[in-house]
Amino acid sequence: MTEFLKVEDGQLAYDVTGEGPLVVLTPGMGNGRRAFRFLVPELVAAGFRVATTDLRGHGESSRDWPSYTRTDVAGDILALVRHLGGPAILVGHSFAGGAVTIAAAQAPELVSSVVEIGPFTRAQKIDGGGLLRNARHRKGVMLLLGTALLRSLGLWKKYLDHAMPGVKPADHAEYIAALEADLRRPGRMAVVSKMGQSAPTDAGARLPDLTRDVLVVMGTLDPDWADPRAEAEGIVAAMPAGRGRVAMIEGAGHYPHAQFPAQVAAAVLSFVKEPVRG
Repeated sequence: MTEFLKVEDGQLAYDVTGEGPLVVLTPGMGNGRRAFRFLVPELVAAGFRVATTDLRGHGESSRDWPSYTRTDVAGDILALVRHLGGPAILVGHSFAGGAVTIAAAQAPELVSSVVEIGPFTRAQKIDGGGLLRNARHRKGVMLLLGTALLRSLGLWKKYLDHAMPGVKPADHAEYIAALEADLRRPGRMAVVSKMGQSAPTDAGARLPDLTRDVLVVMGTLDPDWADPRAEAEGIVAAMPAGRGRVAMIEGAGHYPHAQFPAQVAAAVLSFVKEPVRG
């Protein structure tokens, strides 16, 4: 059942399932909290109380907010944890991977540990370093840029298909149709555009400040990076020594929690039971 939390500049939609230690799941831009529909039951079955939330400007959350940065979303996540009673394990996908990083650095007393799935946590450079050295990555970058600059729902749908190579969930067509209907509402693609143009420099700057353990989950076929493992290891390298761990999901793209939820859940549960410093 959808519940709502009023914060300073708007209203956040969320739901809670299960009993036990709190886990808060935050989706990436252009997606709603149903993006975690397969991961939630895995975590609930393992004994967790799982909250999923819509990003500001997405889904059932209110639309008009002053800004849409990762730091803004970090504040929303922390407000939800305070409301539900923390500390919490924070799980953030893509854009929200950077947001949970900031949240953990800002209020470590509210955070047990952090899981970043396919995270945009560091600034990316399009020139130099071979960033566009393979066709899959080049296409992904162009679709993301086109979506952000043109506010194009058509390009976003093409990106979603490209970002999930190989196996897709049985309800994928139904999920995309519902997502399209949501994003066709007035102003929703403008929000996606603003988030897409928000550089993750605020998240990258907080990586050295982390005092909680972090798991970075990446699909081996994630088209958002020329080398997904190298990006994951680069994120970990920017943290204090010993804080981070990497889990690669074989055959997954940018949405491993939708393609291979059991494998992602296993990686998360292993991390929670045996943290980096545990």
